Amino acid sequence: MSTSPQQAAIRYPADAETLGTESATVRLLLDSSEAGGVASTLEVTMARGADGAAPHYHTRSDELFYVAEGELQVMAGDQILTVGTGGSLIVPKLMPHAFGATPDSGAKIMIALMPGVERFEYFRLLDRIGKGESTFADLAAAQEEFDNWFVDAPQWWQERNANRH
Repeated sequence: MSTSPQQAAIRYPADAETLGTESATVRLLLDSSEAGGVASTLEVTMARGADGAAPHYHTRSDELFYVAEGELQVMAGDQILTVGTGGSLIVPKLMPHAFGATPDSGAKIMIALMPGVERFEYFRLLDRIGKGESTFADLAAAQEEFDNWFVDAPQWWQERNANRH
């Protein structure tokens, strides 16, 4: 007997929309409106050394990363660290962060923004940019809508570029 005022939010594997390229794919799991506002979730799969997200921060949500496979290199504030299979971390709102697969491993991760922010259109925009159908100016204009604020983090790019084979 359920006493919850809302239904469980479920996305079956065959129903998840997948976006991306050969080096990185995003499976859209549950967006905020589907999850009663508590979270927005997705799965990201990256080839060896592939970049995930450029340095950015969120003003309204904390972000959970769970590493299901491989190794994830993460910038969290002033730290750059590696989290392997089975590991997780939470980046608090306002903390600049970025991620990518390590140079020696691909990675499959689950991400949850909590509380949720409608994010699926953000990833569709990134996909259109990758296909040449939208521009980085469109992305810059959408920072407030998607609570995704880009920052300059030269130490992240220096680390990423120094370790490419």
